Formats: sequence, C-alpha cells, structure tokens
Amino acid sequence: MIFERNILLTGGAGFIGCHAVKHFVTAYPDYRIVVLDKLTYAGNLDNLKEVADKPNFVFVEGDICDAKLITDLFARYEINGVMHLAAESHVDRSIENPMEFVMTNVVGTVNLLNAAVKAWGEHPASTASTGSATAATGAKYLFYHISTDEVYGSLGKEGLFREDTPYDPRSPYSASKASSDHFVRAYHETYGLPVVISNCSNNYGPNQYPEKLIPVVINSILHRKPIPVYGKGENIRDWLFVGDHVSAMDAIWHRGASGRTYNVGGNNEWQNIQLVKKLCQIMDDNLGRATGESEGLITYVTARKGHDLRYAIDASRLRDELNWEPKQKFDEYLSTTVDYYLSLFKS
Repeated sequence: MIFERNILLTGGAGFIGCHAVKHFVTAYPDYRIVVLDKLTYAGNLDNLKEVADKPNFVFVEGDICDAKLITDLFARYEINGVMHLAAESHVDRSIENPMEFVMTNVVGTVNLLNAAVKAWGEHPASTASTGSATAATGAKYLFYHISTDEVYGSLGKEGLFREDTPYDPRSPYSASKASSDHFVRAYHETYGLPVVISNCSNNYGPNQYPEKLIPVVINSILHRKPIPVYGKGENIRDWLFVGDHVSAMDAIWHRGASGRTYNVGGNNEWQNIQLVKKLCQIMDDNLGRATGESEGLITYVTARKGHDLRYAIDASRLRDELNWEPKQKFDEYLSTTVDYYLSLFKS
C-alpha cells in the first residue's frame, strides 16, 4: 500500500503521544504512522490497543538515542515527516537525574534531526525565517517538534508567555527542552530543514502516568491518603485538555508555517490549591462522601527546587493564523478525567 505521508511519531505510547497516534491513524488513513517508543515507565502499549490492528499503524520499540535505529527507520519506512513527542518530562525526576534528560531530550532530538537532514537533504538557500508564509501542508517534508511552556521560565501575577518571550528555563527538565528547541531552530536555519515547533501548557486527561498532579490527587483521595501540595499551593498553571492539544497539533501539522513556533494553551489558569479543592469536591460527590471530607487530606509539603510560580499561555497566534481555540469544557473534561482514573485505580 502506498501512503500519502509516512510519519515517524516518537513517544507514541506515552500520554500525549497515544492520543496523537489514535487521532492521526483514525482521521488520516492515507498516512502511515510509525510509532517509536522506548516503553519506559511512562509508555504503555495498552494505550494504543484501539488502533493496533489498523493497516496504517506500525509500532517499533526503540530509543531515540539509538542513531542507527533512527537512520534505519527513515530508510525502511521512507519517512517524510516527524512528529517528535518522545521526552523525559517529569521535573522532580530531572532534579534527581539530569543526565537522563540531557540524553533523551537533547541527544535524542539531535539524532532525529541528523537522520532527517540525511534522508531529506539540505536546502539552506531556501530556509525561511520565522514567520514565513510557507505552509507546512504544502511541504514534502516536515519535522514537528512538540515542547513545553516551561522553557520560558516563570511569570509573575501578570502577563502571558508569547512565542517571542525570551527563554529562561529553571529546572534540568526545562533546560533540556529549551536546548532541544534551539537545535530544531538551528537545523532549520543551517540546513533548511522544514520545521514547526509548539510549546504547550500543562496537559490533563486519560492515560497520563499517575505521578502528575491530577492523578496523584485522585489516587490519594480514593485511598484516603495525604494529598501532597507544594508550599502553600499558590503556584498557578494553565491546564489544557489533551484532546484539545491534539486538535492543535493537527492544525499546526497541516497549516503551520515553516520555521514558525506556536504556543498552545487552555486559557484555563488555576492555582494548585484551588484545583486540588475542586478535585476534592468532584471526588466527594463521586464516592458519596460528606462535602469537604476529602479536603481534610490536604497536606502541605516543602516546595520542590526551582518550582516556578506561574505559567500562562497566549495562544492568539494559533487562533489568528490557524483558527484554533480550546473548547473550554473544563468541568466536563475534568469529570471525564476523574472517571478514567477512578476506574483505573479501582481495578
């Protein structure tokens, strides 16, 4: 079978990756989606069982740090697009083991970039500066790098991260992602590699590895364990439903401009403590507990090192250029997320 696109999607058995895989495999049967995942603690093949038998789905277990494997995959499947999601992503883990984040997030990304340049050739004379009107959808090749808003550092009480906000990473994790972003841009400028980059805010939804805030809170409440909250819980995050993120990825893949960066946010800021209390209310209702019972489990713990005060995304470029906005169904999506983890943790 001849496919219109052969896309190497890295990290496809992880949280955001599995939702992206299921969307692109199902929505675009003319695209072959070659999923590469190392299947570490955060990757789970069960996340992909819905599409495992699709003719345009291929799974390869492997590491993006394996340069030979990457080169072989480009040749074997005639890869003409990369959707790069594979990353070590937990800040606390990066504090304990920074080198692991350097290897996966930096070296792994450069391996992919090198393979793309080798397979697709160099076109430095045609390199478009950031803001080019060259649409990715019309390009024969595309390298789409998915990153995080944490590369921008920390905001005060006012302001939003824009695509031109200077980078100011504060943790080993965000520093490694900032480095990978810079390499992607450098390969665009140096070799003419057609690229797009997106930086997203905190994702939530089903299939997330349960070390992140929302599943940790749900699990703690279910089993009546202390709910750990850093500091006074005053840190603020912009929460983006994973399905909304995938719809933004679709828009960026098909309509984004070569060399362009797009911020993806949920327009949905919450103080950690307020989000925890909201989850407590939902859980009390679901479990038939007295109102306020779960709030009694909240336990304030020492804030982690480099804990940024506030993240908030200005996603107006996505809205204005690609006609994308989040669906703004936080209550509905959060309830769906709670139901998913209750079912998971009870099984």
